[in-house]
Amino acid sequence: MNAYLKLDHIDKHFDRGGVRAEVLKDINLTISAGEFVSIIGHSGCGKSTLLNLIAGLTPVSAGAVLLENREVNGPGPERAVVFQNHSLLPWLTVYENVNLAVSKLFNRTKTKAERHEWVMANLDLVQMAHARDKRPSEISGGMKQRVGIARALAMEPKILLLDEPFGALDALTRAHLQDAVMEIHARLGNTMVMITHDVDEAVLLSDRIVMMTNGPAARIGEVLDVTMPRPRNRIELASDRTYLKCREAVLKFLYERHRFIEAAE
Repeated sequence: MNAYLKLDHIDKHFDRGGVRAEVLKDINLTISAGEFVSIIGHSGCGKSTLLNLIAGLTPVSAGAVLLENREVNGPGPERAVVFQNHSLLPWLTVYENVNLAVSKLFNRTKTKAERHEWVMANLDLVQMAHARDKRPSEISGGMKQRVGIARALAMEPKILLLDEPFGALDALTRAHLQDAVMEIHARLGNTMVMITHDVDEAVLLSDRIVMMTNGPAARIGEVLDVTMPRPRNRIELASDRTYLKCREAVLKFLYERHRFIEAAE
């Protein structure tokens, strides 16, 4: 496997008041360009911490995050993050929220007209061009997340990092956004890494599912290849043998880990 993104023997701990909390231990993972990888595990296993390490928002304690063989030492536009909270600026319109990122990054490389076209192209991609003049308070939660995804994609990131992006949405809105993300991934072929608690979501969207052991000092327990062909139709997959087998494997892993938690309490 070609190493586009490589997590090389990563440890992460936090020191607070003279007490060391071991969060992640010896994390090794290689992700190829264009791959969609989900990271799943019980609460407290360090999933979001791992995403923050890839984003450069938190430094590693040992090891290295390598993107195209260059070490990640801080945040950068090549690693865009979409959080569960959309993080849109409430006083700006949909257009202005996306344009803020575009103007910051491409002020010297794109003309004003080109920047406008790029903003609109990314709003079109997430089907939000019609709401360009609305403010966040005037649109739904699902629409806000679409704008957040458009803003992230407008940065032309090498990797799109998704931290439970649909966790706060109702089931129907969540399904529509999952479909939208699949369409975007198919169209752009970009690399995506997603944190999720949702087994069905992980199986539907992913090429591989990384299953984390329980914390403290969580490790990668198993990595599951999801071999279903794309494009994927959620209705057809409901009775697909491979889908059901993958879903069973993830549920079994998580259930066994939950039993370990209960036994320790």
